[in-house]
Amino acid sequence: MKTRWIIAALAVAGVAFAATSKAQAADQSTVGNVDLKRYAGLWYEQANFPMFFQRKCAKNTTAEYTLREDGMVTVVNSCDTKEGKRIQSEGVARMKDKDPSKLEVRFAPKWLSALPFVWGDYWIIDLDPDYKWSIVGSPSKKYLWILTRDKRIDWATKEQLIQRARKHGYDVSRIVETKQD
Repeated sequence: MKTRWIIAALAVAGVAFAATSKAQAADQSTVGNVDLKRYAGLWYEQANFPMFFQRKCAKNTTAEYTLREDGMVTVVNSCDTKEGKRIQSEGVARMKDKDPSKLEVRFAPKWLSALPFVWGDYWIIDLDPDYKWSIVGSPSKKYLWILTRDKRIDWATKEQLIQRARKHGYDVSRIVETKQD
């Protein structure tokens, strides 16, 4: 009985969150058509907005995307902790509104997938034509990741990508650079 109340409360909170996200979605643009086959593979995080779920990550953060036969994408995020241990989290992504530049990602158990708040926005807001770098955000502008195919990039390139994020309306003073060994 108590579990039902908790799930009901979470569902109500999720509906409120989803309504807020939809209202803010009009403010956020994406790159449009993305070839998910080209986007798949390993990406190195160069910078991000600090997130609670990444609190244990100290360096060498990566995201790997693998296309699935059902049209979804397997997402594996990995990083090294301060203690030097490699940790990872596996999730799944789906297209939103049949737009491959607007993905929703879930790391919660599959049985919770009907609840809207377990899906987080993963919107590709800027992308190199050769898929060498990507800037990922959310309609709320609370989330931001700068990803590259190269493990290390030079300062000038990183600064250019940060300025591109600024042009998309992100508060770049919140950006934290990710250490890549």
